Amino acid sequence: MIEDGSGSISNGPDKSSSVEEVLDQHDSLKYHLLGPSLTKAGQDSVDQRKVSEIIYNASKGSKFFNNEENKDKVLTQKIERILARKKQLERVDLAPDLRRADEYIAELELSRDLSQTIVHIDCDAFYAAVEELDRPELKNVPMAVGKGVLTTCNYHARKFGCRSGMAGFVAMKLCPHLICLPLNFQKYTVKAQEVREILADYDPRFESASIDEAYMNVTQYCEENQMEPEEVVDQLRKQVAEKTKITISAGIAANAKIAKIASNRNKPNGQFKVANDRVTILAFMRDLPTRKVNGVGRVFERELDAIGVKACGDIYAHRAYLPKLFGEKAFQFLMQCYLGIGRTKVQPAEEFIRKSVGTESTFRNMSDKAELRAKLRWIAEELEKDLTRTQFKGRTLVLKIKLHTYEVYTRQTAPPKAVCTADDLYAYALPILTRLEREIPGMKLRLMGLRCTHLVSTKKAGIDFFGLRRGISSTDEDTSTAQQETQARSDDGEWEVWPEEEFEEAARQEKQDEMNEIELLSQEEQNKEANRRHKHGREILPNPNKDEDTPRIDITMWDCPICGRPQAADDDNFNKHVDYCLSRQTIKEAVNETSPIPTLSTAHKLPTMTMNNKTRKRKSKSSQAIRHNERPFFGHG
Repeated sequence: MIEDGSGSISNGPDKSSSVEEVLDQHDSLKYHLLGPSLTKAGQDSVDQRKVSEIIYNASKGSKFFNNEENKDKVLTQKIERILARKKQLERVDLAPDLRRADEYIAELELSRDLSQTIVHIDCDAFYAAVEELDRPELKNVPMAVGKGVLTTCNYHARKFGCRSGMAGFVAMKLCPHLICLPLNFQKYTVKAQEVREILADYDPRFESASIDEAYMNVTQYCEENQMEPEEVVDQLRKQVAEKTKITISAGIAANAKIAKIASNRNKPNGQFKVANDRVTILAFMRDLPTRKVNGVGRVFERELDAIGVKACGDIYAHRAYLPKLFGEKAFQFLMQCYLGIGRTKVQPAEEFIRKSVGTESTFRNMSDKAELRAKLRWIAEELEKDLTRTQFKGRTLVLKIKLHTYEVYTRQTAPPKAVCTADDLYAYALPILTRLEREIPGMKLRLMGLRCTHLVSTKKAGIDFFGLRRGISSTDEDTSTAQQETQARSDDGEWEVWPEEEFEEAARQEKQDEMNEIELLSQEEQNKEANRRHKHGREILPNPNKDEDTPRIDITMWDCPICGRPQAADDDNFNKHVDYCLSRQTIKEAVNETSPIPTLSTAHKLPTMTMNNKTRKRKSKSSQAIRHNERPFFGHG
């Protein structure tokens, strides 16, 4: 073990800090305590074994420790079930599964697109870098942003093992002279906008992923300016550094998945390119640890590691088992990881269509029925505010709960009418909660949430029922508390999910939940309940318009007079859509608009569907598959 002059933790020349060594020499809890940001840049030279020991000893006996210990036990039990299932499958003939997996691989290969150049831009230690502009004296000392939980650390702090998502008191044990500053979202948003203005010069349709990262397609820019992608990105990075005084790192590749991974290779203030070549891509992915892939978090990493999948190259040998152990979506996602195949479509965040509006609250363990109902009522009122602001109501209402054991359950119901008021939301959600209380005796919760899906716009139009009016976009509203479903409708009438997006969203949610939990446990006022509704960074703002004198192209849309959803302004297709809506249950909804709100005595008659940690497929008829993901404004991720 070597300590440099500043006391930072690093490895000697012959020692490794790989995840495998941590797992070999420490139990799963100590590895779990390393947190959700283990793969952050600046951690490669840190001895994670020593960090895990410090975290373990510093936090033992605290609420944070107990929280992590409980989660680790639940995960360990789940892995034991996975291994038992795998042992059973090893005695079964999986030849048909193997053939089906190989057929899917062949289909994916046919879809491989090597014609585009996608760039992932990531600002280096963004919050810390912005703070250092105001306080230059902090540039050369360990510094972090965030109090109860760290949201960003500069690279000096990372040498000590400090990282985002870490409890503040743990970070102080690792680095006693760490300086922690409070968050200043307004300052970060202003700086992010400066960066966005520059990105728009290279790709006006860039896609914001979080406050400090974005995807760009520079294919056209390279062609028009007769420049190589590396030249373009180098020029972009220099321009950002000169104009904003902060640095960015970039990954260049044939698709967004690989570009995201590559952007972390030469941080800070660097760039890395993976050539648009199949052989190069397969070699790049072969030895890549699964945790390095956007969409694989701590939980999924441990599950994969348990069956022998440590790197993306290991996926192929287990391809026949994956659908039966983790489900079809996970199988598809993992095969894409193995092949290095990802999306190439990049578009402004504001163009993504909202699929749901929801809110949730994390709190200390709660079991009293009166308190749970009061909490449900509060959440319903918060959701009403969001639905009012975004101008939607929902045909489906989903209740989400997390037990004190960290098991998550979701249930949904389809009210006879689209709902948006707190009274309706509470009335239709209460029977679901009551049913869960019967199913889970002694139910003790630490999280509750409500979400409306199958949205209907409530924006007003000034023309008669069957009059044509301009389309209403579902993307021009604030998405600060939206929880968008990672679903899209396909021609076969089933819900089709693009696995890459769903797993990326799941990993983001895992990290957000982790930070919510740590922040809750770090509150100094132990008796004060924390209703965490992280709004910053969820806003979808339009990309900067570089030519203010050029009017924007305004696409004419007509709202369906039945369902209220915008349709292309084409007589034939519009009439077909109206005929379709008339043949469905929409008329029933109009009739039921005056239906009474169910009482507790009749609530058990409401249709519900069990959705334990999964989203059920729902029949739909749509003429186009719409790719969807939660797209925060170049906002906090």
